Amino acid sequence: MVETLFEDIFKVDQLDPDGKKFDKVSRIEARSEQFDMYMQLDVNTEIYPIHVGEKFMMVLASTLNLDGTPDTGYFTQGGRKSLADKFEYVMHGKLYRISEEGSGPKVKAYVCELHCNVSVCMHVYLCMERRHLYVPYS
Repeated sequence: MVETLFEDIFKVDQLDPDGKKFDKVSRIEARSEQFDMYMQLDVNTEIYPIHVGEKFMMVLASTLNLDGTPDTGYFTQGGRKSLADKFEYVMHGKLYRISEEGSGPKVKAYVCELHCNVSVCMHVYLCMERRHLYVPYS
């Protein structure tokens, strides 16, 4: 079974707070429900459009293998199910810096291409799936 490093539900507060920098990518600012974490994340909005007010579940994992075996670094197309099958959008990156600034439990984790049990140079998968709100039919 895959052991996740972190998971929470986030609500998008802002899109491109410093202005649009790229055509197909937006920077989102979001806050989590359970841990009250603030996050900035660059998302390819051409393939995964996201809007202010939307909620999404975010999971960080060190492998996509459902049995929890470590990632080999090679993608094999074998029709095998993976953690990615349970999500709408998946990114892969390498953690390149962790900084603890200020007082209290404030930690910044910098992931290339993309506060938990992680270490520098660790490869991580960021998996996202929208949380749809139920709207009663009138």
